[in-house]
Amino acid sequence: MDEKPFTSLLSLAFARGALLRLTASKPSDAALPVRQSGRMAKHGNDVFLTVESVLTGGRVIHRHYKADELSALLDEWYASYMQIQLHTASGDALYLRSRKGKITLTGVEKLRRALSESNEKREVTEDIDRKKAHLLSGNEPFLIALGVSSPDGRVYDKKQAKFRQINRFLEHVRDIMPALPAEGELTVYDLCCGKSYLSFALYHYLTVMCARKVRMLCVDLKQNVIDECGAFAKGLGFDGMEFRCDDVRRVPKDKTPDLLVSLHACDIATDIVLNTGIEVGARVILSTPCCHRALNNNLLCEPLAFAARHPQLRTKLCEALTDALRLLRLEKNGYTVTALELTDPDDTPKNTLLRAVLPQNASKTTARAKRAAREYESALLLLLGEKGHPERIDGTSID
Repeated sequence: MDEKPFTSLLSLAFARGALLRLTASKPSDAALPVRQSGRMAKHGNDVFLTVESVLTGGRVIHRHYKADELSALLDEWYASYMQIQLHTASGDALYLRSRKGKITLTGVEKLRRALSESNEKREVTEDIDRKKAHLLSGNEPFLIALGVSSPDGRVYDKKQAKFRQINRFLEHVRDIMPALPAEGELTVYDLCCGKSYLSFALYHYLTVMCARKVRMLCVDLKQNVIDECGAFAKGLGFDGMEFRCDDVRRVPKDKTPDLLVSLHACDIATDIVLNTGIEVGARVILSTPCCHRALNNNLLCEPLAFAARHPQLRTKLCEALTDALRLLRLEKNGYTVTALELTDPDDTPKNTLLRAVLPQNASKTTARAKRAAREYESALLLLLGEKGHPERIDGTSID
């Protein structure tokens, strides 16, 4: 297999304005930038791929590529990186190269069909010369109040990883902004919100950086955490944030949330959140799972016993399988789904972000949704056996 289909797919996504992010990682040489990430931006009437390269030690450089330079850029990356991810408004594709040179392309034809069938061409609005408004400086009041930064705006050394995670999460939010209503008040649910580091960052990003009016409901079962976060919000003047101690399944059903987030909800709490998101018809769902114990405790699959008998491998296997099941469950309910890397793996092992976007014409009766439903049922049967109880791993029948 060669790289040409991936190269042509990038050109198509760029021409349609659908490209959200192009990321090269896993360099084959330690002297190379540890990561390169590109997004579409314009300068005057010209559109470019603006590539940010993160060098060893954290130094960052930027370069800009025209449409006719993309092929040469990818040729350079093919020779230098083991993994290239293409994220678009219509789906994602992945290029992998093994150490022996074997090339694997995933999602390329599916994404090509989706882009070809869509008549929509997105307008690129981000300007190359503007400041990177999606990155926080460290002197934001909420970061100081939460103890991430000192009163003079310097990020504490022990909070650098948290600071990077917050910024990267906001980049993911920026990527899904085209899927949210362009005008009017945004309704946001943050379920199992916990201490709400990212909740405050999200509210700041939407209200301050994007100048949007936001009504944000944050729900958790821990009263002391809710009280503390509510006091923080009041002190910061974040009047659009409401903190409520309650079961997330009892969120208001009378209004469809534009964005639902759930960050590090433990085990099947993530599934309960996703099921709630499906029930209320959330337009966009961003979820970072945590503690995949349910499938690990119930796995009954002889074909996978060779791996499952080793506890370390069983844990990793069940994490991947659980999140894959979650994406299938969302997809069979009409969502377009993908799994992304939340931030640098060195910063946190809880590093998978599940992203689901509900298209305007979403339906459970499309060929894609029906296929996902079949795959979901087959996967449950394979993993749990005929006597398995899916409610134990997907939160559908938890009292």
